[in-house]
Amino acid sequence: MNDTPVPFTEEDYAARMTRAARDAAETGLAGLLITPGPDLTWLCGYHPATTERLTLLVLTPGSEPRLLVPSLERPDAEAAPCADAVRISDWRDGQDPYAAATGLLLPNGRYGVADTTWAIHLLGLQEALPLTTYRPLSVVLPLLRAVKDDHEVARLASAAAAADAVYEEILAVRFTGRRESEVAADLARLLHEQGHSQVVTVVSSGRNSANPHHRTGERTLKKGDMVILDFGGLKDGYASHLTRTVHVGEPAEEESTVHDVVRTTQQAAYESVAPGVTCQEVDRRARRLIEDAGYGEYAAEPTGHGIGVTTHEPPYLTEREETFLVPGMCLSMGPEVRLPGRFGVRIADVVTCTADGGRRLNATDRGMAIVA
Repeated sequence: MNDTPVPFTEEDYAARMTRAARDAAETGLAGLLITPGPDLTWLCGYHPATTERLTLLVLTPGSEPRLLVPSLERPDAEAAPCADAVRISDWRDGQDPYAAATGLLLPNGRYGVADTTWAIHLLGLQEALPLTTYRPLSVVLPLLRAVKDDHEVARLASAAAAADAVYEEILAVRFTGRRESEVAADLARLLHEQGHSQVVTVVSSGRNSANPHHRTGERTLKKGDMVILDFGGLKDGYASHLTRTVHVGEPAEEESTVHDVVRTTQQAAYESVAPGVTCQEVDRRARRLIEDAGYGEYAAEPTGHGIGVTTHEPPYLTEREETFLVPGMCLSMGPEVRLPGRFGVRIADVVTCTADGGRRLNATDRGMAIVA
């Protein structure tokens, strides 16, 4: 695909870092400590390799963002989109990086720490500043990245359109007599052709489709198989995630029935999306429909989850999640029914919450496709 996304600017990254520091203060934190991973990329557009060398973004309310990097990587940091919005310092090999970090932190501060932080780095900080305390970012600020701006939604929409195109192409591929791994390789190739830089593909056939943790294997597909195609990845830094359930040849009556239940449930969950509705309410409506159809004990959880710079992120559409939906939240919505030892059905789309309700970013048909 040739669509070029609107680039994020230094002002975009500066606004994200300012908002994150403000949210940290409102939560009673002295600041946030961000190491390489999706949070660092989202906050400042810098994505160095994850190594044993400490890279640390420090966001403190009311202070300029500070970025501590290894000396060898300073040129890369200075070329990052956020370079003029942060104060960069470095440490050389042979120095103690945690001692270098002490001047950026309060000696008794309580900090939120990116979930991807290596244990060796957290332990090093604790040893250098024994009175500091740390909490996972997913616990203290779980919705940090949950509300997307228009440019982020546009990237998610572009990734969704690419996944739709892949699905339309895969339907023309021969399934019978081929291994799950071969179909998965076709999906991966097509995703790359559609502009994805990273891909994830899971093909679950026959009894494997009833296993929610199945990994693509070497089972040979045959006539009569239900096949779950669960795929996506990253395009221009934002995730796609599409799931469709197809059938090799004509389906049996119960297979069609279960597929209809899941499709109806997915539609109802989508229609539930609106500002002020809780994630719990969306999940309950979906689960109720599956229960009313007699398949409640086979319904998988969650009904869906947030999606953005990662495929899975808060909020989650579960019974325990009382977060209110707001415009800009984007969700991968995929109810599923799995009958152990027999077959499973899953249908998932990416949906964004708008001021008027939900908007699907995936447009491809959700009916059961028959493949050869």
